[in-house]
This record gives sequence, C-alpha cells and structure tokens, in this order.
Amino acid sequence: MSELINNRELGAPEQSRRQQLLKEIIKELHQGKSVDEVKARFEAAVGDVTVAEISAMEHALMEEEGIPVEEVQRLCSVHTAIFKGSIEEIHRSSKPEEQPGHPVHTFKLENREIERLVNFKLQLHLDKYRKEAGEELRFKLLEDLSLLLDLDKHYSRKENLLFPYLEKYGIYGPTKVMWGIDDGIRMMIKETKGKLTDGSSDPETILMDLERIIKEVNEMIFKEENILLPMALEKLTEDEWVSIARESDQIGFCLTAPEREWIPERVPLQLSGEEAEGTASEGGGAAQEGTGVPQGFVKFETGILSMEQLEAVMNHLPVDLTFIDEHDVVRYFSHGKERIFARTKAVIGRTVQNCHPPQSVHVVNQLLEDFKAGRKEAEDFWIPVKDKFVYIRYFAVRSEEGRYLGTLEFTQNIAPIRELQGQKRILSE
Repeated sequence: MSELINNRELGAPEQSRRQQLLKEIIKELHQGKSVDEVKARFEAAVGDVTVAEISAMEHALMEEEGIPVEEVQRLCSVHTAIFKGSIEEIHRSSKPEEQPGHPVHTFKLENREIERLVNFKLQLHLDKYRKEAGEELRFKLLEDLSLLLDLDKHYSRKENLLFPYLEKYGIYGPTKVMWGIDDGIRMMIKETKGKLTDGSSDPETILMDLERIIKEVNEMIFKEENILLPMALEKLTEDEWVSIARESDQIGFCLTAPEREWIPERVPLQLSGEEAEGTASEGGGAAQEGTGVPQGFVKFETGILSMEQLEAVMNHLPVDLTFIDEHDVVRYFSHGKERIFARTKAVIGRTVQNCHPPQSVHVVNQLLEDFKAGRKEAEDFWIPVKDKFVYIRYFAVRSEEGRYLGTLEFTQNIAPIRELQGQKRILSE
C-alpha cells in the first residue's frame, strides 16, 4: 500500500485514499493518541506529504468533519511535529521569490531576524534569568518582548494581503487556522510582557511563558515557510505578488525591510477592470447620456462633485470609513494619511467575516444579523490602542424604502477630543 500512496503520480482514487489516511491520523490525535504512536503510523503509511494535501486536510477537518477552527489550531501544533522532515521540496526553474523585494523573500528575511531575536537574544536572557531573576534581566526580557511585538506587522501583512488572495482560490482552512495561532502568539507576548512589568507572576511562570513563546514563534516560521508560502507560490500570479509587494509598506515590516522594490522582468501593462473604468470616467467632459452630468462627475441630491473631489473629500475626513455591502462583501474603504487599523486593496471583494480573526467572527455575524433584521440601526465600541482611544461605530445603511444596503464602519481616534477643555474662539497661529 505504501508504494501506491508514495507514488507522486497518484490518480484521483489514490489521492482520495491518501487524503482519507491523513484525516484519520489527525482524528487519532484528536482522540488522544500520542504523537509518537501517530508519527510511526504516518511515516509507515503516508510518507511524504504535499503542501496541497495539508491544505485540503485542514479544510476537510473543519468543513466535512465539523471540527472547530480552535481545535484544528491546537492540532496544528501537534501535526507540525509529524510533518517536519516529510514535506516535499518544491523545485522551480525560475524563482522570483528569491529576489529582494518579492513578498516571499521579505517574509523569509523577516523570519531570519525573528529567529535571531528569539533563539539567540531572548533565549540567552531567558537562560540567565533562570539562574538569577534580577531586575537587570527583567528589563532585558521586557526589551526583547517589545522588539518581538514588531512581528505584528509580519502577521498583519500575511493576514491582510496574502490571505485574501488565497481565499480567492478557495483556500480557507489554513488561513483561519494560522490567523488564530497568530493571535495566540500576539496575546502570549503581550500577557508575558505585562507580567514582567507589574511583577504579578513568579519567575518560574515567566520562564514557562517565555519558553512557550519561543516554541510557538519557531513553529509559525516553519508553517509559513513549509506550508503557507509554498502553497501561495503555487496559486498566486505574478501580478498578484506585485500587488502585495506594492501594498506592503502600508502595513510596515518586521525588524528589517526589503532591500529594494521588486520589479519582475515582465509585468503586464494592461489595466484592471476597475482601473480602466476609472480612467474612462476621468477622461473627458462629455455629458453622461440622459443625465446632463459631465463624465467623471457624480450627481448627488444636494450637489455634484468630480471623482477627484469626491475621493479627496472622503480621504480628508478625520475618520476611517469602510463600507460592506448587503452580501457582507467589503466594497470600499477610505485611505487617509493616518489610518488607525490597516486596510489594503486586497480586502476589496472579500467577505467581512474573513477580514476578522476566527475568535471574533461570531460578534461580526451577530451585528450584521441584527442590522439585516432591523433590530438595530447602530452599534458603538471604544477601546484604548497604544496612545489612541479608538471609537468604532457601525451603522446600518438603508435605502429610502428601508431596504438594507450594507454596513458603514466609522473609526476615529477621539483621544484629542476627550482632552478638550474650556473653549477656543480664535485661529491657531
């Protein structure tokens, strides 16, 4: 049987059979078998496993077997230990991803810096802290964790730029699992940093937390470079990688930055449908047929604005706006100079549920359900974020007849407003 399973030229029946074996092995882990027991069966029965099979397996576990995302996230750390050393190498005759500036090259460049930070600097300070938990080492660990929080940019680019493209190709399982684990790592770092700051935990607890952080960060690097990135390279087009590269600096980079802009040898010059439409609308002053409104202008009930004026107005508002249509699809966001939360063009056309971590999707769904049913017209949230106090408002957008058209998200940093006192009646100098 193993000879058939390991054959790289498997037909559909054998691929299905192999997939079933993979699912059974992961389900055995779920039922409590040890890693060693399952690993032995895995190596004997399955052999090398491909990136595509891991993706299909995780999707099947959630969709077909009904195992929750949270459980697959827990299993993910276990089955990574099994898959290490078994994932096939993907050989390419041409490797643009190895060129500086390519998003994959940048992800890996950052991973090397993250490895240096956690496996050398943080590990060294952890070992010294184990021997003598003094104030100097406590401050060094706090400094290390503060630096490590920079990986939020790495994870955010992955979640907001790479995941949307994978979802366009029908790949949802791995993105949901990985996003959940990313959030877990972020939380562990923040919580451990808090414990070190306020002295609320004993040194032994701190050591356990730090060891877990190092382990989880290293496991995520392995998953990215052996599962996620090879899978993305199989699916995404050159134009899609170009888009990701161009939008990456809107979120930022982790501990390092690309050496230069990545410009592939051949980039198609044709415009996308939206760009072509926008060019046409800006192209002249001829009136739109039957409206009396010049091309490139939008007529409202209370006035007319050019496309340039309209976009400038939206982007000069001191708030971030995002509009989600009646099908829960992101259709628009404003892009002012200082957005509070990262948005990239990759989210356009993506369902709002897939723009949130799995742990918070139930809140999003409940809100949208209330809006659609007419039970609510608005909902407000407010949260402190670093030096900001963020006020987030959601409004149900309806037609004059009351038909639900979508939801408007309105986000504003109101920290300066909360500090206002007295009155101001003259111009600033």
